Amino acid sequence: METSSVSKLLIFFFTAFLASSKLIQCSITYDRKAILINGQRRILISGSIHYPRSTPEMWEDLIKKAKDGGLDVIDTYVFWNGHEPSPGNYNFEGRYDLVRFIKTVQKLGLYVHLRIGPYICAEWNFGGFPVWLKYVPGISFRTDNEPFKRAMQGFTQKIVQMMKNEKLFASQGGPIILSQIENEYGPESRALGAAGHAYINWAAKMAVELNTGVPWVMCKEDDAPDPVINACNGFYCDGFSPNKPYKPTMWTEAWSGWFTEFGGPIHQRPVQDLAFGVARFIQKGGSYVNYYMYHGGTNFGRTAGGPFITTSYDYDAPIDEYGLIRQPKYDHLKELHRAIKLCEHALVSSDPTVTSLGTYHQAHVFSSRQGGCAAFLSNFHMKSAARVTFNNRHYDLPPWSISILPDCKNVAFNTALVGVKTSRIQMLPTNTKMFPWEAYDEDISSLGASSRITAPGLLEQMNVTRDNSDYLWYTTSVDISPSESFLRGGQKPTLNVDSAGHALHVFVNGQFSGSAYGTRENRRFTYTGPVNLHAGTNHIALLSVAVGLPLSHNSDISFTSGSIRMGCGRTEFVPINTLNSIHYKVLQLLTRIYGGVKNDGLHFETWKTGIQSVLLHGLNQGKKDLTWQKWSYQAHITTLKQVGLRGEAMNLVSPHGASSVEWIRGEWVQGSLAARSRQSMTWYKTYFNAPRGNEPLALDMRSMGKGQVWINGQSLGRYWMAYAKGNCGTCSYLGTFRTTKCQSGCDQPTQRWYHVPRSWLKPTKNLLNLVEMYQKYLLRGDQFYKHCLDNTTSLGAGKENKVQEYWWRRHPRKAIPELRKTNNFNILKQIVAEHNNRILFRICPKTDLYDILINVGMASIFHSSATV
Repeated sequence: METSSVSKLLIFFFTAFLASSKLIQCSITYDRKAILINGQRRILISGSIHYPRSTPEMWEDLIKKAKDGGLDVIDTYVFWNGHEPSPGNYNFEGRYDLVRFIKTVQKLGLYVHLRIGPYICAEWNFGGFPVWLKYVPGISFRTDNEPFKRAMQGFTQKIVQMMKNEKLFASQGGPIILSQIENEYGPESRALGAAGHAYINWAAKMAVELNTGVPWVMCKEDDAPDPVINACNGFYCDGFSPNKPYKPTMWTEAWSGWFTEFGGPIHQRPVQDLAFGVARFIQKGGSYVNYYMYHGGTNFGRTAGGPFITTSYDYDAPIDEYGLIRQPKYDHLKELHRAIKLCEHALVSSDPTVTSLGTYHQAHVFSSRQGGCAAFLSNFHMKSAARVTFNNRHYDLPPWSISILPDCKNVAFNTALVGVKTSRIQMLPTNTKMFPWEAYDEDISSLGASSRITAPGLLEQMNVTRDNSDYLWYTTSVDISPSESFLRGGQKPTLNVDSAGHALHVFVNGQFSGSAYGTRENRRFTYTGPVNLHAGTNHIALLSVAVGLPLSHNSDISFTSGSIRMGCGRTEFVPINTLNSIHYKVLQLLTRIYGGVKNDGLHFETWKTGIQSVLLHGLNQGKKDLTWQKWSYQAHITTLKQVGLRGEAMNLVSPHGASSVEWIRGEWVQGSLAARSRQSMTWYKTYFNAPRGNEPLALDMRSMGKGQVWINGQSLGRYWMAYAKGNCGTCSYLGTFRTTKCQSGCDQPTQRWYHVPRSWLKPTKNLLNLVEMYQKYLLRGDQFYKHCLDNTTSLGAGKENKVQEYWWRRHPRKAIPELRKTNNFNILKQIVAEHNNRILFRICPKTDLYDILINVGMASIFHSSATV
């Protein structure tokens, strides 16, 4: 009897196990209405979270917040250059542990859209391609080219097989329900013609034959061959239709904000407009929406592309860079998702019946066979609210909004009506005390003697560095005859350096001569400046600095089916009735004459970086062209044993490397430099204990210039106190959103705060390293801040004073007399430290200036500047 009972019990558990296995293994298909999961049509809300842009310790919290926000799917690219930094050598650890990330999503009960690419754009360095790919013989990127297709197929197969081995595709019981091959290829496909068409057909066939058991997607590719689904990217996608009537309407990138570039403003997209865009898409029959980004994160290390993309990739996303919820964006979208889900059965059961309610007003009504009904009432007017009549009821619609009625009677949500308070970010000092600072100067005098390669002419920067460093020294020498007239009181010669990007520092005979850099609008620039030369041999050292490698931005403007196409394959769909006639005619004219307006986005592997030409003007002979004479470089072009700065070669950011050189102990008080001036390009180090608490941490870099920063050997990224230029002012959600709207941060450093992951810290004696290009003054101990949320609508106490202080510091000519009258010596002291001392002598009489400097404790600089 007992034996029989046990046998029955075992049979029961075995049967239950088989049943549960069948439930876990999903069937993923699609029809014209939606993605089908186990035969059920679904409205799917997705959000992009890129695993390398946060730390593994953050992943579970981020994904849980995404789930709580109403998401069904987590979307991520796969980052080829992070996973295969050199051919055949793979990295799937730490922030690149893709399997751990996907299993974390699975643990929390969400699906995954795995966008393999492997070209991704994403404002990521080199568009996600490893730089070694550029040097494969005979290669040409993203076209019908055998070396490229062979490499692309190899990596794609590697990722797919890894996912299969871990049983992560939905067909195996995993969370991956969709995969993407290629990325935003439409502009390239049109430009390449037959070669582009052949390539995209090959890519689709290659992906489908991998037999993942889930559908494949191509975003921004109108010619996506069956069975691949083509999808839309943009601020709005309600003008998009799939290329076949049996495919679902998918929006793979609904841009929640925009990326930031050094020297540019911060972009913010009002949540009312974002919700309006999503509701517009759903009411037109869309069934899959992915927010790009839902959490943007951080471009740690040198992963930011561009050039000039900032280390922060916050993107004005619903979850901010540090992992905190951004209000009202998060909760307003959560309410939108709830309202859409209430309509789901009706939405996937029928096509909408569209009824005009007025000139700018419509009703989209969905009905199910079971009698369910859902309605979307829209007001496209950009200024005026409206009262409309629908089903014999009156409804008030704010301008530029949609009301959702899950039962065709009661309003569950309106896109313009926000009932959530705005969260304000507070950066609270941690009062972390740092150990004394120490400095190590880059050795410039021995550059020529220690050069590892010499060549006639100027080498392209990436060809030498292979992107193992942002930095490349170009060194040469020039002989000056004693008969040169400038040696007898004439005007100094001028050095002219043309660069393809992105920044340049000039040294002559070991002395710093000047700097120049490109901009986000134009990475190319020319340095022109006087140089101090003497009779005999003079040594010229030029340090070229890259600020992220190109990622194929296509500034492609064309007018097709009511869409504006723009950079990186991006598309903005605009309803024709929102374009005035002059816009329409201009766009048509541009398309007809130019086939669109674009820059050199195609074959971005051919773009150049570094110095292009060097001329010396003002000699007796006129000018001397130094471009094709012998130049030396701090790298071995094959082994790359030393590249970039000497401090990089010695690995000064590691504890072992830091102990291998003699550091100079500095005398810095309250962040100001001592009277002893230092050259440009200096390494700094200090130690600090971890701040208490568990709030996210940020490092305030406002007192520095440009460089890179590390903590315990891990790179926080590039910093640059480039001041933002833009069109900052009031921000309204009304009207079509463009990146020129809702800008903020003008006349301030584009990025002041740098994310410090707590998981990178030890309780005590954390090593902080900087390499600084433009000498200002050093970080203070109180420049570690806690990143906190203040869920109020006010700006907080002291905000006006902070704004006033900022104005004083930016306008010293007007501020110093005013500050003298009020005896505000603390701010005066900062101004003296931040600005060239000469400016003070043009403002104040010497006697008044001396009184000021006495009061701020810096009178010693008066004597050193007395000859001005």
